[in-house]
Amino acid sequence: MNNTKSAEMNRSDDLFVMRILKLQDELYIYAYSLTINIEDAKDLLQETLLKALDNRDKYVDNTNLKGWMLTIMKHIFINNYRRASYTKTIIDQTEELYYLNHLQDADIETPESLLAVQDIKHTIASFPKDYKVILSMLIAGLKYSEIAERLNISTGTVKSRIFYMHQRLHILLKDYR
Repeated sequence: MNNTKSAEMNRSDDLFVMRILKLQDELYIYAYSLTINIEDAKDLLQETLLKALDNRDKYVDNTNLKGWMLTIMKHIFINNYRRASYTKTIIDQTEELYYLNHLQDADIETPESLLAVQDIKHTIASFPKDYKVILSMLIAGLKYSEIAERLNISTGTVKSRIFYMHQRLHILLKDYR
């Protein structure tokens, strides 16, 4: 009797593993969308697969396995992000006990960062004047409807021009991603 139950458990576990492996491509796509880095996406996928296998007993059969796996992946990603943010936090040991987020030498200008800023400025300068005006108003904190009202154009035109600028920046500055 125990052998029959053990065989059923092994078959169930094998089916579970096969179902997970079938989802691997979709999980990788989601991992990449979270990390925007091939190696980090692979690591996140591997960590998710291991966590799912370790927690097999918590999965309820005949429920949404893909949703369960995506939830695991999202939680791992968030926890890793929080952990990374925490390790970059410096605690000042003076009486005031300030918490400072250390963003990898954020206040030090490197030649690479100066070059990136120059490239971004040059790319934005290449936009038509109408587009640059919208961008400056957007940066100033105006809402789409406020920009449209001030420029006497439709909100849809504002949105499409912002979308266009975003797409152009994305293409022209792809080396900085």
